[in-house]
Amino acid sequence: MSPFDDHAFDPVRPEAVDDLRAIADRMARAGYARELADAYCNIRRDLLDEYLSVLGVERLSIDEVQRVEWKQLNDKMKKWVQGVKTVVRVLLAGERRLCDQVLAVSDELREECFVESTKGCIMQILNFGDAVAVCPRSPEKLSRILDMYEALAEVVPEMKDLCLGSSGDGVISDVQAILDRLGEAVRGTLFEFGKVLQQESSRRAMTAGEIHPMTRYVMNYLRLLVVYSETLDGLLDDDGDESNALERPEDKDQDTEHLESMAPLGRRLLKLMCYLEANLEDKSKLYEDAALECIFSMNNLLYIVQKVKDSELGKILGDHWVRRHSGKIRQYSKSYLRISWMKTLSYLRDDVHGSGSGSGSGSGSGHSGSRMSIKEKFKNFNLSFEEIYRNQTLWKVPDPQLREELKISISENVIPAYRAFLGRYGSQVDGGRNSGKYIKYTPEDLEGQLSDLFEGSPGSANHSRRRT
Repeated sequence: MSPFDDHAFDPVRPEAVDDLRAIADRMARAGYARELADAYCNIRRDLLDEYLSVLGVERLSIDEVQRVEWKQLNDKMKKWVQGVKTVVRVLLAGERRLCDQVLAVSDELREECFVESTKGCIMQILNFGDAVAVCPRSPEKLSRILDMYEALAEVVPEMKDLCLGSSGDGVISDVQAILDRLGEAVRGTLFEFGKVLQQESSRRAMTAGEIHPMTRYVMNYLRLLVVYSETLDGLLDDDGDESNALERPEDKDQDTEHLESMAPLGRRLLKLMCYLEANLEDKSKLYEDAALECIFSMNNLLYIVQKVKDSELGKILGDHWVRRHSGKIRQYSKSYLRISWMKTLSYLRDDVHGSGSGSGSGSGSGHSGSRMSIKEKFKNFNLSFEEIYRNQTLWKVPDPQLREELKISISENVIPAYRAFLGRYGSQVDGGRNSGKYIKYTPEDLEGQLSDLFEGSPGSANHSRRRT
């Protein structure tokens, strides 16, 4: 909350105004207008400096601002945003009233004294804005620069009402110049963010295939930008050259008509998300296990889609975008099932025989070659299943719904196939020597073990448990 408001702050006690106006009238008529102006401006300037200090708006050079640590600079920028509004709506408005009342003897004197007494205060505000605008561009500063831009833009009409005449025009020109530079800083920071996103090339894969920190950072960043959508649409509207300087990843599925109908911020957000997806695709190639690659891609894409749907991003990007990316998640899910479980399920098919199998018929009529084939299939299935279990209990799917859907899909593929195979051939092995070595699991055992997958920790089930 501001230390001042329209009621609590008054530059001079009301009962003294009449006396001051009488003194000013006599001095001006006696030919001491210059001395009057100097004395008036000196006193008012000093007071305004004190008020700025109370507001926390410091007098800092560009070099000093650039040396400030981000945490401190962030605090100073927040104080500046509040300070700008208070300076214009309380301090300058108060000075305007005082000039109009005390210096009513001369329009020219009134305008000169208002501009001269407030110029230092206004320049102190503008100099900080200018210093921030030319600071090195980094993503974390963007929302705060946008706050500064919006605060200054909001008070420009009020400043125009306060600053009259040719001297006032110069002040407004200075204000507009700083506003333009802050706008340029916003565009430049967004441009740099896109470059960083394209060039980010960390080579460490997420061990469990979970959501990459970059994904979380970028999506939360983009959600924050949407808060400033009206301002950014205005700032990015004429940003053709700079925005096109970034190479856009090919996206053949993109609906061109939809893209052209989007507002400038929407197009920029879509471009940044294309960069994020391209970067994640590169990171997915770090995995030697193609199934884990699918899990990583699924996790990250689902996180992106959820962040879009749960925010204003959904309105900006549209249902078309959400449907298309939800379809990609389903494709990754199918690819995971095929890559991860195809070999394991192959041991449960009649047309695939393990090593050492004879040419016995699919019915397994009891010939030693056929029985050996069945034992090999059970043995190979067990080994393959256990390897998947060891690996994929360590993998992580953070979203509970996706995790459950994957487990259900796996169960629907594995359990019926295993139950049918056990029903057809279990009797050939059951009751024989070391039958437990081959038929290690009931369908219920497998179902229980599948429930351990994707939890990101070693499974609790006992691989070597025997069926009852």
